[in-house]
Amino acid sequence: MAMAKKEDDLPAWLAYRWRMGPSSVVPEYSIPFSLFGLSSIMSLFGLANRNQKTFRPKKNAPSGSKGAQLKKHIDATLGSGNLREAVRLPPGEDLHEWLAVNTVDFFNQVNILYGTLTEFCTPSSCPTMSAGPKYEYRWADGVNIKKPIEVSAPKYVDYLMGWIETQLDDESIFPQNLGAPFPSNFQDVVKTIFKRLFRVYAHIYHSHFQKIISLKEEAHMNTCFKHFVLFTWEFRLIDKAELAPLYELVESILQL
Repeated sequence: MAMAKKEDDLPAWLAYRWRMGPSSVVPEYSIPFSLFGLSSIMSLFGLANRNQKTFRPKKNAPSGSKGAQLKKHIDATLGSGNLREAVRLPPGEDLHEWLAVNTVDFFNQVNILYGTLTEFCTPSSCPTMSAGPKYEYRWADGVNIKKPIEVSAPKYVDYLMGWIETQLDDESIFPQNLGAPFPSNFQDVVKTIFKRLFRVYAHIYHSHFQKIISLKEEAHMNTCFKHFVLFTWEFRLIDKAELAPLYELVESILQL
């Protein structure tokens, strides 16, 4: 649940760096995570030697042959560097299958990005899950925690990643076998996943972007966020009001 106090403004330095950055992203950082092994990714971002309480093992796309084919299509189009083309539903493909495969990919991306910050994003440094001084997120999953509660940023992300894993592992929601039906509320579940993943990006940009710069992850993170925004916009997965904490960045990506 987002607690919006009033219209948000990006820090001037962040808005400036973004305007200077997305059009000149370092090419090698545009390579999708899925083209690397998990150990290579962890080594690239220095995760192998860190205490990974929140970081979770990479999830795999649905195991059916259709899921594997779509995964190859994602990797091929991302490798071309054309993110706008990469997010579009391939001709003749099922929308639910496309959303499912991409949901797994974006979960992995955000999971790994946040994993680089676990020693810096702590209960003491981030006692609330916020996106600047004007937005605060509270956690509820509707099952174990029905009433939204205030938690620290790392606890929120821990709850979130665990909740998403539960959804991805539930074959009644994300079928693993080719031809198995998707539930009638599948798109609603996907929208909730992406809305909450966006909150992790919002927290990182507002609270930890200087650290991202010092870790030399800025170009990679900007590319990942651009991919995320283009995909969610293509399929209208996040309400415009939810984008408010980073709307200036979103506008620059979409060129609205």
